[in-house]
Amino acid sequence: MSRVVTLLTDFGTSDGYVGEVKGALLSIAPGATLVDIAHDVRAGDVAAACYVLGRVWRSFPPGSVHLAVVDPGVGSERRALAAEAGGHFFVAPDNGLLTAVFASEAGRTVKLSVPAKASRTFHGRDVFAPAAARLAAGAALPDLGSPVSDPVRLPAPLLKVEGGDLVGEVIHVDRFGTLVTNLPREHVAPAGRVRAAGRDLPLKATFADVPQGEPVAFVGSGGTLEIAVRDGRADAVLGLSRGAEVRATARRS
Repeated sequence: MSRVVTLLTDFGTSDGYVGEVKGALLSIAPGATLVDIAHDVRAGDVAAACYVLGRVWRSFPPGSVHLAVVDPGVGSERRALAAEAGGHFFVAPDNGLLTAVFASEAGRTVKLSVPAKASRTFHGRDVFAPAAARLAAGAALPDLGSPVSDPVRLPAPLLKVEGGDLVGEVIHVDRFGTLVTNLPREHVAPAGRVRAAGRDLPLKATFADVPQGEPVAFVGSGGTLEIAVRDGRADAVLGLSRGAEVRATARRS
């Protein structure tokens, strides 16, 4: 059996750490197809990795194994997990990285054991990669460890209706400085207003609908409201970051 294994880390690509992880994977599952999602997640930014994984994993075929390692607590008492949800497998530290997956799909989770010879500072290579490789080679989830019923979850972002407004927050800032919110397309009035950083923003279809340097709100490819600046960075122009409040006119039911 040969499965797709995706990799999402904050290891970067200049130090060889990703190469060591891939070597560990292929030593156990030589037929696996390895796909890089990203390795330049900001160091230790579990919430960013959670967002990226939650958005990407469904793009892959059923049975894929998703290895996600952003692990500021490596070597501590935090658990190492493997999980099955939505017909896919996941291997990650128990620090909330799998929150977005568990929010949309019920699943099973097990605690991985840490080999005695594992490096205290490189569980990506010595704990998570071997587990992902075993899953890719056809191992069943229960073979990897003991059941876990309480995986760590990140706090849910703000999302409520207040008066005629749908109130949410920025949940991710991408490399272009675009502010991604949790305000879903289906609850935002298409001809309404968007308010962020004390400013009313036009709600348009795309960046090109406003002059250069102007901010614009639009429904992004992930299905939620986003805010960008044409040919600029919305985070810098508006002075906003993850957690900032954003309001939009709520669609009437």
